[in-house]
Amino acid sequence: MRFLAHALSILLHPLLMPVITLCLAFTLDPHLSYFIEPRSQLIILVMVGVMTVVFPLMSIALLWRSGLVSGPTLPIREERTAPYVMTLFYHGMAYYLLRRNELEPTTFSLVIGGMVALLATLLINLRWKISAHMVGIGGLIGALTSLLLQHGTIAPMELAPFILVAGALGT
Repeated sequence: MRFLAHALSILLHPLLMPVITLCLAFTLDPHLSYFIEPRSQLIILVMVGVMTVVFPLMSIALLWRSGLVSGPTLPIREERTAPYVMTLFYHGMAYYLLRRNELEPTTFSLVIGGMVALLATLLINLRWKISAHMVGIGGLIGALTSLLLQHGTIAPMELAPFILVAGALGT
């Protein structure tokens, strides 16, 4: 059971949530992806992945190697501030690069929502250690729910598996 929990924690790592959310949004909501060629969607996903996954991972690895954080999982609350600030900066860069493209405005809202969630996590982390995994999966469910309410292209029952996965991740 512990192996499954660890695997789920890795597969649904908070750093992966922006890419997973955009990929699901492009797949499930044609309003976001209709005018974007599949090749361009892939380029957008890779760019967001590099900015919101690769860069933060490299930064955390450098902080770990330099001894500024005790481990790659950031087990100590006080050590999370610098990686969160860096990740927020990388999200801002991703948003800036996305704004240079003509995308449906909801796409930008999804990215801003991720930045707001990350900022809230950073601020809460100054006092309490909270689960970034739950913030990430909650953001994904919130994004899909907003697409459901805004465009109606996602059926409410399509959200059920994500809610069940969130429960498993939280457990």
